[in-house]
Amino acid sequence: MCGATESVMGLTHSQSHSYSSSSFRDQNLDMEMSESITTQTDVSFMLAKHVFSNEIKDDANLVFSPLSMQTVLGLIAAGAKGPTRDQLLCFLKSKSIDELNSLYSHLVNSIFVDGSPNGGPRLSVANGVWIDQTLPFKPSFEKVVDKVYKATSNCVDFQNKASEVANQVNQWAEMKTNDLIREILPHGTVNSMTRLIFANALYFKGAWNDKFNASDTKDHKFHLLRGGSIKAPFMTSNEKQYAIAFDGFKVLGLYYKQGRDTRRFCMYLLLPDAHDGLPALIDKISSSPGFLNQHVPFRKVEMGKLLIPKFKTTFGFEASKVLKGLGVSSPFSSGGLNEMVDSPLAGRLFVSQIFHKSFIEVNEEGTEAAAVTASVIQPMSIEEEIDFVADHPFLFLIRDDSTGVVLFIGSVLNPLAS
Repeated sequence: MCGATESVMGLTHSQSHSYSSSSFRDQNLDMEMSESITTQTDVSFMLAKHVFSNEIKDDANLVFSPLSMQTVLGLIAAGAKGPTRDQLLCFLKSKSIDELNSLYSHLVNSIFVDGSPNGGPRLSVANGVWIDQTLPFKPSFEKVVDKVYKATSNCVDFQNKASEVANQVNQWAEMKTNDLIREILPHGTVNSMTRLIFANALYFKGAWNDKFNASDTKDHKFHLLRGGSIKAPFMTSNEKQYAIAFDGFKVLGLYYKQGRDTRRFCMYLLLPDAHDGLPALIDKISSSPGFLNQHVPFRKVEMGKLLIPKFKTTFGFEASKVLKGLGVSSPFSSGGLNEMVDSPLAGRLFVSQIFHKSFIEVNEEGTEAAAVTASVIQPMSIEEEIDFVADHPFLFLIRDDSTGVVLFIGSVLNPLAS
């Protein structure tokens, strides 16, 4: 009897130890993922600062999805090696490809799961890969494409049907963004030299937890960054809001209707006190790691006045220019994308261009937003060596290339003849 009791007690202790070890591992994984997401947010603000500084013209609005861009860069990094992989990991502030794959796998499988069947925001993420029919994926890269990014692979004929493939990618983007983004690849960017295209599409539609009354929306003055003002429709409410004031700026949190899961989506508005204070605020945010986590409102407060403008905007830019400006140059030269395809061509692949386009609309009901990022990959052309040894008679001519007029023509039979 005593033996039985000891056995049961021993089993209970073993189970307890097993549970605590499992719980400890889960906590460690949660902490690692939380750190990865915080780092990803820091990279997002760094990108935002650079896009705001270099891509905004006059008083244009800005919207882009750093997550969409980072997802495509993560996929490129998974197919890179050497200095190219190191540079991408450094830029994305990640220790390894495994860490990066773990982050994006978590985002695809956990964060961007459609919440609309459970009463939450409608969400979708889609990754697509278009590969030339002459190239096979490396098995290791194909596994990442399929299992981590859950990308749809398409075998296509770039060499003979480049424009048709570009149209296919654009149609894919339109479908995956609910018709909000209709062209991600500009005309002529895909040609017979293209061998791979990676694309990511995000879509979000959420209703406010506390909707604004459209009858309360009125025109008010909006001060422009460079001086002057315009009249614009502003939403308002007398309800308490998640808001907090800091030195030089305020933060407002507007929550979306939550579904029957643990996710809780929110739009944060960061408002500088000064009318022209946005550039300085962006500088402050982008230079302070973990800034957002330290500056979110955690409780509802009374509002003296609440005015939020309705807005709707589309914004697109060539992301490759932004990335080069931030020091990410290696993927745009040949020699680093060796892990993508099983072909002698692998050593010559490079990213020729990356395009990004986003849309957002904010009104009394909620928010609809979409983004697409597409990267075009092709081989660096090899200049064949040419011998030109004029050691025998030859013809020569002098020509005006602008008109094609030949001014002189002759031949050399003997260079020593006068």
